[in-house]
Amino acid sequence: MSLFAKMVLAATHNPVVRNAFVATPPGKALAGRFVAGETLEEAIAVARGLLDSGMAVSMDLLGEEVHDDATAAAAQQGYLDCLDRISQEGLDANISIKLTQLGLAFDESLASRHLDELASRAADLGTTVTIDMEDSRFTDATIRLYEKAQTDHGNLGVCLQAYLHRTPADLKRIASLGGHIRLCKGAYVEPEELAVQGKGEVTAAFARLLAALMAVEGVRPAIATHDQVLIDQTRLLANNRKAPFEFQLLYGVRTPLQRELIEAGFPVRIYVPYGSQWYAYLTRRLAERPANALFFARAVFSRS
Repeated sequence: MSLFAKMVLAATHNPVVRNAFVATPPGKALAGRFVAGETLEEAIAVARGLLDSGMAVSMDLLGEEVHDDATAAAAQQGYLDCLDRISQEGLDANISIKLTQLGLAFDESLASRHLDELASRAADLGTTVTIDMEDSRFTDATIRLYEKAQTDHGNLGVCLQAYLHRTPADLKRIASLGGHIRLCKGAYVEPEELAVQGKGEVTAAFARLLAALMAVEGVRPAIATHDQVLIDQTRLLANNRKAPFEFQLLYGVRTPLQRELIEAGFPVRIYVPYGSQWYAYLTRRLAERPANALFFARAVFSRS
């Protein structure tokens, strides 16, 4: 992760900055660029527009690292409601979840039960569940719960983060399970002993994993990057791939690229986050682009 990204995340995690930003109209306006509303209804409307443009979607009810049963149960119900709406509306969509939102931070067995229920409901409705990868405290447990749920249900996927030193071994470990594997660079601040640090080194790590993943026929790669170099590499690798894959791009990020890939005939799935717990997600998007961080700073410091 770049020094710029670390500085942005450090600043935005300050409670004073957070409270100032969340309360400002400019801050909420910026959130609206990357978050598809605070309600399921708003997110469904956004999803319909994307589907009309030829893209698939992955719905993400924002929230992470809860520490009580009631909050985890509320998130679980929110995802069940989302799955039901996906089915009722006939949408080409799945859901993306964070296991700490379902209880992993305080009770792994509870998170496992919630995951099992979501996978079962998704299977009944003909769709899938993608498990987002969170910071390194939860990597082992996330892989462990994915292995169990995918073995039991067969309709799951998981995200792997290219910057972690352990990811090549994790890819080998789970490749035989099938499903879909989302490959991203990684958006959390991790120490040098756990993760590659420089921007160029992270890109190189992603490129190596991309080549390995695209060579695996038994899984569906989901290439989650907006990096043009890596997009171009994926397009080249696709020439030799017979099995399906897809690009996964973030709602509100490089919209022209999304259209370009669709027009070129590539499958594209847009990650559509929604919900009231948008701040942590937004700060990671801010850390990725200086222009977004400048807008953020103006929103905070222009507040009267």
